[in-house]
Amino acid sequence: MKKHRNPRLLRLLALCSPLLLAGCDMAVLNPKGMIGEETKSLILTATWLMLIVVIPVIFLTLFFAWKYRASNKSARYEPKWSHSTAIELVIWVIPIIIIAILAKITWTSTHELDPYKPLAHETKPITVEVVSMNWKWLFIYPDLKIATVNQLAIPVDTPVNFKITSESIMNSFFIPQLGSQVYSMAGMETKLHLIANEAGTYDGISANYSGGGFSGMRFKTLAMSDNDFQQWVAKVRESSKHLDKGVYQTLVAPSEDEPVTYYSSVDPYLYTSILHAPMMSGTADAKHEGMSHEGMSHDGMNMQKDSKADAPSAPSAKAGQAMTMAMDGTGHMTHAGMAAHAHSKE
Repeated sequence: MKKHRNPRLLRLLALCSPLLLAGCDMAVLNPKGMIGEETKSLILTATWLMLIVVIPVIFLTLFFAWKYRASNKSARYEPKWSHSTAIELVIWVIPIIIIAILAKITWTSTHELDPYKPLAHETKPITVEVVSMNWKWLFIYPDLKIATVNQLAIPVDTPVNFKITSESIMNSFFIPQLGSQVYSMAGMETKLHLIANEAGTYDGISANYSGGGFSGMRFKTLAMSDNDFQQWVAKVRESSKHLDKGVYQTLVAPSEDEPVTYYSSVDPYLYTSILHAPMMSGTADAKHEGMSHEGMSHDGMNMQKDSKADAPSAPSAKAGQAMTMAMDGTGHMTHAGMAAHAHSKE
């Protein structure tokens, strides 16, 4: 059997692995908001309940492997047994109790942490309209009439009502330290309610793969005091850029690692037009198609009338009728052929 050349180094790495993992910042387990705190509590509670089964199983696996090792001649060898009431009770009753507790917690938390549920707070909430794009985030503040790209600023201890949609491909809006992720879809609006309880800068990410620029589709969330937030708003309003539908069309073009951009004013109907764009596009296509069919029908009718007006005899009228059927948008070429055949006989 091949031996390791440096077993001491391997043992040292094994001992140091907890120290290496301690340097990792797990954002979900380091929440800075009320929803994040409750999410963390739910994760830890569920984990500890499951460990009630996992830890004994791991311990018993190691214990049996040691007790019934080949060198232990004193261990009793009892391969033939059919039933044990004590074992049946343990392997059935304990999991059932754990599942019942988890079901109760899941039912309660599902309603309490519903992302569509507004947060009960004495402070008036602010509204932010979010649009996921390829590969950047657009944030519109309808009450403040400003907009930003790849930077979100919110006041501390103030509920934020997010309205979320997508310009094209489905995506997922997620600020791990504030809690909850919600999908964005074109032509649909999802909602999310969050609050930051501590000032700081928190990472916002795209949690759903959306193509080549996915890895750079990130933004910073600036949680500020009320005074700092007002100063940030004043800074945005100093920008010379204005976001209207024309500028938005240039912004739609896919781009990676888009820099933070401020817009001092924004079209008040822009978000609504983005939300309804897929539906309006489908309506326009259907209307255009209907007009095309309608135009063909009118042309056929006019041709039929002209042929009747100029017809000196019945056979000529039948020829015009056959031509009308051939030109009809329904494509009934069989009917046209039958009419032509009848005309030839006459």
